[in-house]
Amino acid sequence: MSVNTHAPSGTQVRIAHGEHAATITEVGAAVREYTVGGRPVFTSFPEDEVAPAFNGAVLLPWPNRLRDGAYEVDGTAYQVPVSEPDRGTALHGLACWQRWVVVEHDASAATLELHLPPSPGYPFDLVTRVTYSLDDAGLRVHVRTTNVGAATAPYGIGFHPWLSADGANLDECTLRLDAATRVTTDERLLPTGTEPAAGSYDLREPRLLAGVDLDDAYVDVLRDADGLSWMRLAAPDGRTSAVWMDGSMDTWQVCTGDHVGDVAFRRSGVAAEPMSCIADAFRTGERLVRLEPGATHEVTWGATLL
Repeated sequence: MSVNTHAPSGTQVRIAHGEHAATITEVGAAVREYTVGGRPVFTSFPEDEVAPAFNGAVLLPWPNRLRDGAYEVDGTAYQVPVSEPDRGTALHGLACWQRWVVVEHDASAATLELHLPPSPGYPFDLVTRVTYSLDDAGLRVHVRTTNVGAATAPYGIGFHPWLSADGANLDECTLRLDAATRVTTDERLLPTGTEPAAGSYDLREPRLLAGVDLDDAYVDVLRDADGLSWMRLAAPDGRTSAVWMDGSMDTWQVCTGDHVGDVAFRRSGVAAEPMSCIADAFRTGERLVRLEPGATHEVTWGATLL
């Protein structure tokens, strides 16, 4: 167990179990790196750099995009900062650049907490705890958010790990996703509807990523006998980086990174984002959680090397 505070991403919290090792950052409660036997499951970033492309972050109280940063709750209009000016959206919530507090830490697990206070654009009072733990099966992430305020809060959550191909050319890798329906979008990547996953968007069987450019959400997820839905990125040598989510979430976002702002990061991995709702849920209400005062919302996801 070790702690290092000299980094733009804050305190570096390291956990390990057998061949599994992970580093969690204070800023964003992000998974900066996760390896098995020294091989990366996630695309990492240096601790002396700001996380590129939301790498590893916890995305709340909404994941993905919010149109114009504007929404209404029970007839009252609110405005949050537009953080993606080219598309005119507020992207990935309010928590990913906050300093979380490490409240528990042992050799194989760490818990970080964020008290997100009310603000003009989001006047709701939330406390979130995220626990990262390692065991023989891999990385497990459990998140618990409680509304400690007096008003019902609109809420959604997502996560932004980038699956690693361990330096292989992404065009030579295959991607498999357990989901049957793609969310269609407009030029701002905001939802317009759904359609059956077909052609290059059908990832229910492993698909070679050569020529495939994805930044898409999927619903109607498929689950295995244990109730888990998976996204798997297989390198040419067959080793597979994988993310799973349990029944607490039912939406995936997948991004091949062709258009991220950090040019050096493009197509260096695949974003495998488990989410509780799709983009613009604060406006559409689709899959949106209305978190009552005193109520708690919990989700679980994880990752491993297959």
